[in-house]
Amino acid sequence: MSDCSVQPALITRVLPDSIAAELGFEAGDRILAINDQRPRDLIDYRFLCADEFLTLDVLDAQNKPHQVELEKDFDADLGLEFETALFDGLIQCNNHCPFCFIDQQPPGRRQSLYFKDDDYRLSFLYGSYLTLTNLSAREWNRIEAMRLSPLYVSVHATEAEVRQQLLKNERAGQILDQLRWFQDRRLQVHAQVVLCPGINDGPHLERTLRDLAQFHSGEVPTVASVAVVPVGLTRFRPNLEELTPVGDEIATQVIDQVQALQTQFQQELGSTFAWLADEWFLIAGQSIPPASHYENYAQIDNGVGSIRLFLEQFQKAAVALPSHVQAPRRYIWVVGNTVAQAFQPIVERLNQVQGLDITMAALASQYWGQTITVTGLLTGEDILNALQGKDLGDGLLLPQLMLRYGTQEFLDDTTVEQLAHTLNCNIYPVGGGADDLINACIR
Repeated sequence: MSDCSVQPALITRVLPDSIAAELGFEAGDRILAINDQRPRDLIDYRFLCADEFLTLDVLDAQNKPHQVELEKDFDADLGLEFETALFDGLIQCNNHCPFCFIDQQPPGRRQSLYFKDDDYRLSFLYGSYLTLTNLSAREWNRIEAMRLSPLYVSVHATEAEVRQQLLKNERAGQILDQLRWFQDRRLQVHAQVVLCPGINDGPHLERTLRDLAQFHSGEVPTVASVAVVPVGLTRFRPNLEELTPVGDEIATQVIDQVQALQTQFQQELGSTFAWLADEWFLIAGQSIPPASHYENYAQIDNGVGSIRLFLEQFQKAAVALPSHVQAPRRYIWVVGNTVAQAFQPIVERLNQVQGLDITMAALASQYWGQTITVTGLLTGEDILNALQGKDLGDGLLLPQLMLRYGTQEFLDDTTVEQLAHTLNCNIYPVGGGADDLINACIR
């Protein structure tokens, strides 16, 4: 590969007892080429490393070149982790969506926080959503040649003029033709609709869901599922009057509209197909649907069914809760106020354990200017403003999804250590599973 934009793949971790560990690889080494080909990204790396016979061109941490030859089982993993999944840089977004979270952050922070990705490779690898508006012929050809499926596509609207209005991009109107391209090649997508009241709701939403349902047929449905998500707004958005927040009245209307369509899709397609994010029910003050509603949880990473799944997991895990704890303890469980009603049964069950006292602190975000806030958007500043000066018992139970991946930092750059120091209390980050919560309470 002659693309000069491709950088050596920097190794950050060598898994113990792996092939790479046996060969002497170390963190800080960089891979230049595999069988004389320079990998653009983690997709190329995995594809090239599937071979049984490999020749790796490597630079060590001292910039000394090496060549490593090896024979292994087909598809056997080398056991390397890298600084980034993309070795040739991020494909950035060329849209100007008024609801883009990147543009709804405060100004003046570090530059990396304002990078807007719209990269099909991150979509394939990690399920992030892209719009398909910035792909060159080369990238379309690569998607086809490497069978990169499924991808996750932000559709928002299938009517060309409505989607162009939302993305502020003339190329956005090509979405139905692009879906036909996937259909012709038997490639699959999962879709999402970020619903903006007054723009892509009402008849536009029905049109979008019915259009997408036309692609849900055959052995490999082109559109496997759709998630309908409420727009999330902050006080930092550039044009405050352009978008309308979702309140309980709008949420109720959307639930009624989509549930009527779900009934039809079940009859016509044999699947609910179009799913409502949990936020709709939380905002409307309605109960989350039962587990049977969610089929295989196809849109779980988009917040569709995640509350129900957590409740189901907790109910199963709670069977192992002890009748008492040896040393009494009192914790404050910090969550966004959207889940206060849904999670109240969890608090009640935990408090049945003698000696355990759990209080839920269900907070809104003053930082983002939201009266209704999901847990993942709470910042250190929000927690500090709500809890400073209060008796926090033996400490805070803090869901890790509030923290940037792989760090101890909130979205406002406050660290867990700083918050613990200011509040003068212990803070216990808790993983995303029901077991993690229970273990944090009774450890």
